Amino acid sequence: MKKLIAKDLLKIKAVFFRPEEPFVWASGIKSPVYCDNRLTLTSVEARNDVENGLAELVRENYPEAEVLMGTSTAGIPHAAIVGHILGMPMGYVRSGAKDHGRKNRIEGRLGKGQKVVVVEDLISTAGSVIEVVAVLREEGAEVLGIVSIFTYGMKKGLDNLAAAKVKNVSLTDFDTVARIAAEEGYIKPEDEARLIAFRNDPSDESWMAR
Repeated sequence: MKKLIAKDLLKIKAVFFRPEEPFVWASGIKSPVYCDNRLTLTSVEARNDVENGLAELVRENYPEAEVLMGTSTAGIPHAAIVGHILGMPMGYVRSGAKDHGRKNRIEGRLGKGQKVVVVEDLISTAGSVIEVVAVLREEGAEVLGIVSIFTYGMKKGLDNLAAAKVKNVSLTDFDTVARIAAEEGYIKPEDEARLIAFRNDPSDESWMAR
């Protein structure tokens, strides 16, 4: 599954490597990779692989799940499609409370004690998805864990998830995508080590000099 999804993401350029001309993140970090998993929605083949894969992750890892909750906004369509596949209710958590009406952050019906799986597209530092988990817990939900399309596998993200005591299972990861990219000619073979060096410590720009 990891290889299949990695190939899909590379093919549709949802994950795009450019080590010689790094992208600049909002934080100022220079990155050799750009990731936009929203592109999976417009590719029927990739979308089918992703959504069926996410559904399988839920079945295998969280068989007691009762509700899916998407992160806003990237996780919402995936939660909806996976919910349809599994015949499960879904909702989503807003990035901020509404400024009108009931001013709630959770959209959709969620009962106290219901077992929830959060659906996310991308895990980097995991800050945003952990905030979603916290909101759900505050409302009395039992968060079983997270499913996501792609994870960088960064130490900071892993540490943050561990501190929040929440499990994440991803369809594929940075290391797998980098390896497939090198094998299939998307990047030069020697670039793979540079990419892994970036993943190990994104704030250390020495990967560019390798």
